[in-house]
Amino acid sequence: MKKLMCAFMLALILPVTMANMTESKPAANKEDADFVEGKKAIERKDWKAAVDALSRALPRMPKSADVHNYLGYAHRHLDDLDSSFRHYNEALRIDPKHRGAHEYIGEAYLKAGQPEKAAEHLARLEQICGKRCEEYQDLAKSLAAYQKAK
Repeated sequence: MKKLMCAFMLALILPVTMANMTESKPAANKEDADFVEGKKAIERKDWKAAVDALSRALPRMPKSADVHNYLGYAHRHLDDLDSSFRHYNEALRIDPKHRGAHEYIGEAYLKAGQPEKAAEHLARLEQICGKRCEEYQDLAKSLAAYQKAK
């Protein structure tokens, strides 16, 4: 009975412990002052301040898909598509299922006049989260508006 109880306790504790050991520290982003400042700048649509703050955060979190995604987003709004694509692609290299990065790189491809590339990311979003997720729906609307305008 004692062995069974020990096995039961290990079964409960081990997955939590293992998850904590392999976590890539996404919560650290929320605690980084520059990351928080960058997100607030994005909310204010202050793209230059967002790039400045997030660029300061990047050396501390080079493997954060979120930092790269937000940098891509801010650069896109500054019409710096080269930097935008570089950061979106890095976010997707780090996390191939990053829904925000797929949505936003699709938007960047529309801005660059490449709707076929945007459609590829829309299809990827459908695989990741289905047609009901916000990122899929937002990119689908943008693609439809782009096609209607052409």
